[in-house]
Amino acid sequence: MGPDTAVVDGRRAVGVTGGGRETAPRGPRDGGAARRLRRAVRALLAVLVVAAVVVPLSAAARPRIPAPAPADPAAPTTPAALTSAYAANRADAAQASRMAAAHGYAHRAAVDRSLASSSRHLLAFDGRGPGRVTEVIGDLAHADRVAVLVPGSDTSLDTYGRFRADALALSRELTRRAPAGTHPAVVAWLGYETPDTVSTTVLTTRRAEQAAPHLRQLVRELRVLTGRAARIAPVCHSYGSVVCGRAAAGLAVSDMVLLGSPGTGADSVAALRTRARVWAARGDDDWVANVPHVHADLFGRTFGFGADPVDPAFGARVFPAGRGGHSDYFKPGSPSLSHLARIVLGAAKETRGH
Repeated sequence: MGPDTAVVDGRRAVGVTGGGRETAPRGPRDGGAARRLRRAVRALLAVLVVAAVVVPLSAAARPRIPAPAPADPAAPTTPAALTSAYAANRADAAQASRMAAAHGYAHRAAVDRSLASSSRHLLAFDGRGPGRVTEVIGDLAHADRVAVLVPGSDTSLDTYGRFRADALALSRELTRRAPAGTHPAVVAWLGYETPDTVSTTVLTTRRAEQAAPHLRQLVRELRVLTGRAARIAPVCHSYGSVVCGRAAAGLAVSDMVLLGSPGTGADSVAALRTRARVWAARGDDDWVANVPHVHADLFGRTFGFGADPVDPAFGARVFPAGRGGHSDYFKPGSPSLSHLARIVLGAAKETRGH
């Protein structure tokens, strides 16, 4: 769901009858589970109220930055075609930088100009609006271990630097730990329009459902480029784990990692309908632990993402992430980063527990 933020606490809300009186507790037969569910639903409703007030402001603040429409070339299937795709997307980024500068968007122009550097490997690029980019770190043509980073909310070209920093940190850890003869690569996939953290959109699966076919398509392209023997592992952070949950049934991957997840929209690993090993972690100081794990049908839409992936009942392989917060999973030297590298390399032990 993006960078650290506060979650509204609805614990003090109480029921009110039609005559305006507070309802009394229903007694022992109600059970602790029912009371917890009601508190969670009230907390979710409180978040919705706040988000509904703020979202018009956040939406209005997001500029529709102009850029050229990207070319739509065939997916690269050979190293030579991959090199050509990189060059074409760098050229698009250079043109987008010039257009952004001409319209007064200095920060975006600088981001696009950096992406246009000859050292960058762009598998896809679209500079329009919040922007999309798929960047490869490493030698994808010869990779046999590939991590695909799927970001959470508030990630766009304007904030791409922090997302790429996570990808670089994982790449360095993979390179450090890779056995001789193993060739890892990292793909930073900003391939969908992420929701704003403070919005009603971030509380639904709509953006994830829109993103899922694009993530499946990327994995199919990676399969062609790297071969059937390669291990591909989506590493899905926050709202990105909702995207991975929606895409899971169609992903030919060996592992899937859910980091700081508010839920996947599924109630269990079995409900994801994937053959991949599913891993989950949450840092001790991650605020997402306070997000209610419920579904609520409101205003003709389903809000909330269901079961907690680090709950043993969900069925994921839970690994320790240390004391970090919501943005610390890729911090160098952290337990989470070392575990991520072992998972991507296929060297992680199958453990359970938090």
